[in-house]
Amino acid sequence: MAVRAEAAFDAWSRERIGAFVDEVLAPRAAEFDRAARIDTSIVGEFAARGLWGAVLPAAEGGTGAGMTALARTHEEIGRGCSSMRSLLTVHSMALYALDRWGTDAAKSRWRADMVAGAALGAFCLTEEEAGSDFAALQASARRDGDEWILHGHKLWVTGGQLADVLLVFARTEVGPAVFLVDAASPGIRRTPVTSITGTRGSQVAEIVFEDCRVGADAIIGPAGMGLAIATGVLDIGRFSVAAGCVGILQACLNACVRHANSRQQGGSLLREHQLVQQMISTIATNTRAARLLVWQAAQLKDAGSPDTIMATCVAKQFAATAAVAAANDAVQLHGARGCSDDYPVGRYLRDAKVMEIIEGSTQLQHVLIAADACRNQARVVDVD
Repeated sequence: MAVRAEAAFDAWSRERIGAFVDEVLAPRAAEFDRAARIDTSIVGEFAARGLWGAVLPAAEGGTGAGMTALARTHEEIGRGCSSMRSLLTVHSMALYALDRWGTDAAKSRWRADMVAGAALGAFCLTEEEAGSDFAALQASARRDGDEWILHGHKLWVTGGQLADVLLVFARTEVGPAVFLVDAASPGIRRTPVTSITGTRGSQVAEIVFEDCRVGADAIIGPAGMGLAIATGVLDIGRFSVAAGCVGILQACLNACVRHANSRQQGGSLLREHQLVQQMISTIATNTRAARLLVWQAAQLKDAGSPDTIMATCVAKQFAATAAVAAANDAVQLHGARGCSDDYPVGRYLRDAKVMEIIEGSTQLQHVLIAADACRNQARVVDVD
């Protein structure tokens, strides 16, 4: 599996993405974090490398390199800057929904611009009372002739300050539905959210819809099918988050190794202390394990297997938990330096904690994984 995964990513320029992360993205991550916003010039850098449309097949404007290559790409971006990886995640979710379930008119209007990064997407599900519980959604959509009228208040919308197109979940008289909404439409009000723990550069917003009218072509799939569509869209989001967590793990490992190779304590380099070796060993092992779990989910996606949904849940749960533990150890290993903005490990810890919450919390993943295990006690998933 590892050989095939590496070959797939090499076929779609691992070196080019890695060099971009090292030379352009990672050096600016602290700046984006402090400013709680990105420099929009980085959007063009992503576009030049085909990153905004990478979730799509080649025939639809994507790279066509497969899901393992996509995982490695999101891992590399996550290694450099979790804020940008979060923006890429929600954009990919919106674009995936458009491509799979959108009307021909909506595809004609949005797909080319979204692939090119000329129109950025965001994911609007979470609410104050309902959270992400579909059964309790308060946002509503009412049919009025050939139009829909949206009302509602969405919270914690990653990229909401920047987005040109919003993937909105709302209840209708026949059940939950999904809409792709022009963010410049009348009746939309956006408020920046800056006081967040991690991924501070991802330009989170609260978004209010008041008598927001959209055309019939805005609905994604049939009304009432919102929950089924959300399952597919959230799977893409969790997959990206899991891959991004592998990137955080790799970044923590790199930082710890650099520090342990250069810092002396008691007349010896830190790397010579057994407790430090244990820390580094655990991070290195968990990085490999998380990466393989993500690759397994990717191969199942490429094979069209329904088992990929649960494989993604497992990868997300393990990778997010491991990333928090690794970042915590990285801060500990760096001592007082780890609590300073001069070193990136503190940002890794803040960003990793967010990963345990977004796109389905760690606790939700435990519930889903346990339920699946109880249903399929003796079954083994074959990724080949």
